[in-house]
Amino acid sequence: MSGLLDAPLAGQKRALRWGMVCAGGAALAAIGLLGVAGWFLVGAGVAGLAGPLAVAGFNYLLPSAAIRAAAITRTAGRYGERMLGHRAALFALAELRAQLFARVAQGALNGRDPGRSGAMAARFGRDVDLLEDAAIRRVARVGGWTGGLAGLAMVGLLGWGAAMVMALGMAAMRLVSHWLAARLPALQAQVAQAHAAAQADYADMAGPAADIAVYDLAPQLAAALESSDMARAEHALARAEAVITASQTILASVIVALIAWSAQGGAPMLALGLLAAMAALEIWAGLAAHDARARQVRQAEARLQAMESAQTPHPPALTSNPALHIAGRDFAPGARILLSGPSGIGKTRLLETLAGLREDAPQVLRVDGIDPRTLGLAGLRGTFAVMTQDAPLIAGSLADNLALARPGIDRAAMERALWVACAQDIVPLDQWLGGDGARLSGGQRRRVALARVLLAGRPWLLLDEPSEGLDRETEALLCQRLKQWLDQTGTGLVLVSHRPAMAQLAAETVNSAFRPDAANRQ
Repeated sequence: MSGLLDAPLAGQKRALRWGMVCAGGAALAAIGLLGVAGWFLVGAGVAGLAGPLAVAGFNYLLPSAAIRAAAITRTAGRYGERMLGHRAALFALAELRAQLFARVAQGALNGRDPGRSGAMAARFGRDVDLLEDAAIRRVARVGGWTGGLAGLAMVGLLGWGAAMVMALGMAAMRLVSHWLAARLPALQAQVAQAHAAAQADYADMAGPAADIAVYDLAPQLAAALESSDMARAEHALARAEAVITASQTILASVIVALIAWSAQGGAPMLALGLLAAMAALEIWAGLAAHDARARQVRQAEARLQAMESAQTPHPPALTSNPALHIAGRDFAPGARILLSGPSGIGKTRLLETLAGLREDAPQVLRVDGIDPRTLGLAGLRGTFAVMTQDAPLIAGSLADNLALARPGIDRAAMERALWVACAQDIVPLDQWLGGDGARLSGGQRRRVALARVLLAGRPWLLLDEPSEGLDRETEALLCQRLKQWLDQTGTGLVLVSHRPAMAQLAAETVNSAFRPDAANRQ
C-alpha cells in the first residue's frame, strides 16, 4: 500500500476497520448463500425423488431462512464495504491533495519549476485517483482473503483430495496473476505518459480560448490533440489486463472441475462444495485486479512523491514593520516609493522579487537587512500585500474575493476598502463574479484587487499599475482616497505606475534600471 497514504489514512482507521469487517462479512455471506442454496436445491430434488415420506421429513424452513439471512447480510456487507471504504479514501485523498498542492505551490514560489499546468493536473487527477483506488482495494482485499479461506473450508467437507485441489488451484491463480501483472508496468507507464502529455497539450492550447474562437482554429487544434500513441498504449494495456482476467476465469473453471472429480460425499454435499468453491474463486480472482494495479500505484506514488519532496523553508522572522533597501537606497517604514523607468526595464520583476514571488531581479534588495530571495514568499507574506498587473480573482462572489485577504474580515471592513478603491458601486458583495472575475471589466477587476490588498493589513503595499484602465476622473478620486488611507494607516507603498496622477502618491523615486556598478558597491 502507498506510503503517501499512511498518514492521511491514519485518521480514517475506524472507517477502514468497519469497512474490512463488512467486506469479510459480505464474502462469507456470498459463499454461504450459494453453498446452502446448492445444498437445498439438490436435497429437495433428492427428497422429491425418494417419495412422499422423504418430502414430509425434509426440513426446508431452516435452509430457506439461512438463504434469506445470507442474502440480506451480503447486500448489507457490500453496501457497508463500499460506503466506508470510499468514505475513508475520500477524506484521506482530500487531505493528501491539499498537502501536495501546498508543497507544489510553495516550491514554485521559491523557484522550483512546477512543470506544465496540464501535467500537474494529470498528477493531481489520474495519479491521486490511483491512490484512491488502492485505498479502496485495501478494504476489498480483506474480503478476497476471507472468501478464499472460507471457500477452502467448505470444500474441505468434500474430503482432503478436494481441499488439496482447491488450495493448489488458489495458489496457481495467485502465481499466474503475479506473473502476468509483471508485464504491465511498461504499458501503464506509457499510458500515464500519454495521458499527461495530452492533458498538458490541452491546457496549453486552451489558454488563448478567445483567439482560437476568433480565428476558427478549433478543428486544427482538435486534430493536433488526437493521439494515436495514447490509443495504442491504452489498447495494449486493456488487452494485457483482459488476459489476466481470462486466465483467472479459466483456472477457476478447471479447479471446480477437478474438485468435482476428486470430491467425496453425496449429491447435496457435492452441490454445496462446488457452488461454495465457485463463489469463493470468483471473490479470490478479484485479487488479480490488485496485482494489475499494484505496480501502477507504485509508479503514481513515485511521481507524487517527487512533487511532495519540495521542502518548505523556515525563514528568519522579520520585525513587524521592516525597513527596505532597494537598488542602493534605504527606506524607513511607511515610505512611499515610485519605481520609475520605461516599459520593459524590469519594474514588475523588481516588485515581485521584493515580494518573494520570483528571484530574478538583478538589483540589490533587502527587507529588514535580509535578501528577500532567501526569505521566499513564506517569509515575506506577513510584510507585503501585493497587487500584481493581472489582478487575478477567484470564481466566487465579491465578498469571497475580498475575504482572501485575511481571516475574519467583516462586511463593514469590506465596504470601507471598496470605497477607498472606488469600487463601492461595482456589484453587491454577494454578487457572483464568474471565473477570474469574468463579469467585470479590466478596471473593475483592478479596483477589486486593490480593495483586497487594503484589507490584508500588511505594513507595506506593493502596487503594480493599480489605475490602469481607469478614466481620469475615477483615477483622481482613487488617488485622493488612497492618499487619505495611507496617511491614516501609516502603511508603506512601493508603486509601479506610468500614470502621472498615481505617481504623485510617492514621495521618493527609484530608477529601476539595473546598474552593475551600484550592485557591486553593496
